[in-house]
Amino acid sequence: MRMAKDLHGILTEFGILRRIPPNQLVREFSSEYLTHTRRGLWADSRAALTPLSLEDRTRILDVGTGTGEFAQVLDTESPGDIVCLDMDPELLTIARSKTDLTTIIADATQLPIKSDAVDLVTCQALLSNLPDPVNILQTFARVSSELVAAVEPDNAAVSVASTVDTEAQIERRAREAYIAGIQTDVALGDRLSTAFDNAGLDDIVRRRHYHRRTTEPPYDDTALTAAARKAHATALRDHRTELRRELSDDAYDTLRHDWREMGRAVVDQIHSETYRRVEIIPFDVVVGRVSSDQA
Repeated sequence: MRMAKDLHGILTEFGILRRIPPNQLVREFSSEYLTHTRRGLWADSRAALTPLSLEDRTRILDVGTGTGEFAQVLDTESPGDIVCLDMDPELLTIARSKTDLTTIIADATQLPIKSDAVDLVTCQALLSNLPDPVNILQTFARVSSELVAAVEPDNAAVSVASTVDTEAQIERRAREAYIAGIQTDVALGDRLSTAFDNAGLDDIVRRRHYHRRTTEPPYDDTALTAAARKAHATALRDHRTELRRELSDDAYDTLRHDWREMGRAVVDQIHSETYRRVEIIPFDVVVGRVSSDQA
């Protein structure tokens, strides 16, 4: 683990570096969600990260660091300095405790970083949550002297296999309605490479990485919590606004009924220790080189 570095010469004249208080409270749901969804993402293979040339980087800016899962991978694979940026100070508190890397509280759309201050700007699961990925990538290109990279899930291509016969089909119905109702592109897929091209980046390379998440006995606390949430249709309630943009009242009520019934079947199988589930989430890794016009 490397100690945080001084950011003199990186921040713009108007940039503000804010140190994170060590005992600041964090939002439990946000940190648990990020940790759960990223756990083990790069544990089995990091081959898809090869185009980032991490071994050659001298300074990396990780934008939208969250709780620091991807920053830890960067820190392990690169000899360069890692700078973590996020607009949520509570999440950065966790990232700082995990990595002891330098942190900056700032908005990804208004990076307070000098031009060419780093030789790689990265993000993981960020562009799919923002309305204008091309504009963000252009901002990244201003800050980087060499490479820009993004790791994004293709939520439209998620596959699920479960011992509860209805689980995959019901989740697919909910996922399709959510993707149609949300106001950002959470299923970039091939469009991620196109966004890099539209942002003016050159030598674009795309790799696909598959994140396999398995639930089986013995069940941990995360699996038990997920089963309880299914039985109460908590996920549907959390995303009701997005779902209702696509579904009628009757369609939403039907989905909620089917979801809760499926959740109760999951709970029953967990009690009998017969429940097994495999979810495979494709992640696209796209890397582009800053063009001479942008440099």
